[in-house]
Amino acid sequence: MTIRLLPLVIALLASPAAYAERADRDKPMHLEANRISIDDAKKIQILEGDVVITKGTLILKADRIVVTEDQYGFQKGTAFGGKGGLARFRQKREGRDDFMEGEAERIEYNSNNEVAELFHRAWVKSGEDEIKGDYIWYDAISEKYLVTAGENRNPKAPPARVRAIIQPKGNAGQPERPAGRGEQLELKGAGGLTLPDARQ
Repeated sequence: MTIRLLPLVIALLASPAAYAERADRDKPMHLEANRISIDDAKKIQILEGDVVITKGTLILKADRIVVTEDQYGFQKGTAFGGKGGLARFRQKREGRDDFMEGEAERIEYNSNNEVAELFHRAWVKSGEDEIKGDYIWYDAISEKYLVTAGENRNPKAPPARVRAIIQPKGNAGQPERPAGRGEQLELKGAGGLTLPDARQ
């Protein structure tokens, strides 16, 4: 009997592979649940009851996780809500001192097309950037996101909206600070321009 959760659980977190802590790949995986059932014939694995999966800096918490495998070996995993009805993940980002984390009532991942989907009360935070919506779709290959607000069930309430916070990225896009008095002004070449010879 083989538990083949490792690749899928890591991908199930919906964090882009490029951002995940690389050192986590070599760490052992720890699974905790009130019950684990495996049907090798049908290629279905179910973890139930206060499920906690850790691997290095990666932590996944859910009430239930179901993993299925198709005839070609591709896996699809679904994590269902835990505390407060939400499945949650958290993992340190590669080469950074911050984390990628997220939550939703249901998180699905398909290893065939490397698409992750977060359903209902979906939220993802990467560093200081974050996004909220009723549905978040992420393609790990193209690194594209789609976020929708969902329908508001109360017709008198204002329409639901997607919310995002995008922080500025360091000095990128900011003008250079002018040199102050007493500072040397650095001259930069104009690449490709030739100056006429002043000795003529």
